[in-house]
Amino acid sequence: MENEIKTPPQLPNSSMTVFERISNSVILKMFVIFVLLLIMMIPMSLVDDLVRERRDREQQVSSEIAAKWGRDQVIASPVLAVPYDYVNEVIEKDSKGKEVVVQRVEQDWMFLLPSHSQVQTDIKPENLKRGIYESVVYNSNFTIKGNFAGLDMKLLPVAADKMRWSEAQLVFGIQDVKGLSSDPELEWAGQKMPLSMDLRNFQLFNNNMAANLPLTKGEDTKFDFQIRVKLRGSKSINFLPLANHTLVQAKGSWGNPSFNGAYLPETREVTDKEFNASWNIPSFGRKLPQQWSGGNDRVYRFSGMSLAEANFDHYIETTDAAGVASANIEAATDMDMVQINFLPEVNNYQKTTRVAKYGILVIVLTFASLFFTEIIKKQRIHLIQYILIGAAMILFYSLLLAISEHLGFNMAYLLAALATIGLIASFIRMITKDNRTALLFTGILGLFYGFIFVLMQLRDYSLIVGTVGVFIILAILMRISTKINWYQFDKQ
Repeated sequence: MENEIKTPPQLPNSSMTVFERISNSVILKMFVIFVLLLIMMIPMSLVDDLVRERRDREQQVSSEIAAKWGRDQVIASPVLAVPYDYVNEVIEKDSKGKEVVVQRVEQDWMFLLPSHSQVQTDIKPENLKRGIYESVVYNSNFTIKGNFAGLDMKLLPVAADKMRWSEAQLVFGIQDVKGLSSDPELEWAGQKMPLSMDLRNFQLFNNNMAANLPLTKGEDTKFDFQIRVKLRGSKSINFLPLANHTLVQAKGSWGNPSFNGAYLPETREVTDKEFNASWNIPSFGRKLPQQWSGGNDRVYRFSGMSLAEANFDHYIETTDAAGVASANIEAATDMDMVQINFLPEVNNYQKTTRVAKYGILVIVLTFASLFFTEIIKKQRIHLIQYILIGAAMILFYSLLLAISEHLGFNMAYLLAALATIGLIASFIRMITKDNRTALLFTGILGLFYGFIFVLMQLRDYSLIVGTVGVFIILAILMRISTKINWYQFDKQ
């Protein structure tokens, strides 16, 4: 009909103010959520600080236990020491102030390392508790057998008649004397000889014990020796091979040993409750010469560092052409030793730290799920509610840390995850008034936390499994986003 009045199309939401349109903008909501995620990283860093503080406290307690029980122990082959006299010329001033050369007879030491050495040790680790903390300590029985070849007379710094054979000593050292369970027993050429602490003559080891060997000539060094020692310690046990050829055989009642140091076992057998390992070590990697004079310095420096992360570039320096080290011999380090470590591979604090590294990822995925729920269900969720949900997810890590100190990591993870999922799911139920949405979030959060727990159990494959998992989640979100008409929100 010609007289029919055509009504112009009505613009949607024309009554909405500019402020209302901005407030309802999806882009703005996404930006605010992004800013909120950045803010959430602040309390996540506080979680890392809390874990670090508790780990430091555990290490402090372990150090206190070790100080009383026995620290990391270092055992080395004994060293034969023979004193000698030499003439030293010094310039002094006489009574008239004139410089004159004065000859003085002084004493120094000639040192000889064993030709062969065989070390056998039986180690029994155990856990000592103090409060909620545990520290791994051990009892060990060492038997060190070996022999010395004769001194090379051509390398003597003085004439043979200047050697004081009757004052020769066998020097044996350990790292921490508090770990001695009984007096060490020494047999030299089949005869028992006492070992006593030497605080004056020698600086070869951290703690030096010496026995008098009344020798008559250089050939008398060609004798066998045997040392038995019962030793307590903690964290690790270390052996420094000083002999020309060293065989180490170790067994212990520990199902999770870590073999570190400069030498890996030649043979090993590890079960759930015990281990057996052996090392066959020639002297090519040894920093010390077989025989030297004058250098009464430490033969090793022990730091107790993690040898798995040590730098092995600095290794061997050759001695001089005569085969005798200078007075300042190069000391061996942790990287020149055989080390058996008895600490757990990953403790609760290390696991919690690894879980916390995925914290921001879980929060991002949860917020993304909330955002898509808003879009699909057309149910508004306020930013305050986002903040409360994020706070609950951050509290998960504090729960995990606190409970794991008492019940272990696996049980703590289960309880903390159930508590967090239950809290958030019930909160979603109160917001949406929809049981299905609450159940959906229960499944989503259960999937996230279950996925992170699986990653914690993996070692070599955690990176690829985690990357593939995140890729699949991203693909699902991309698929869901294609089902949404994003332009409709510009009309609201």
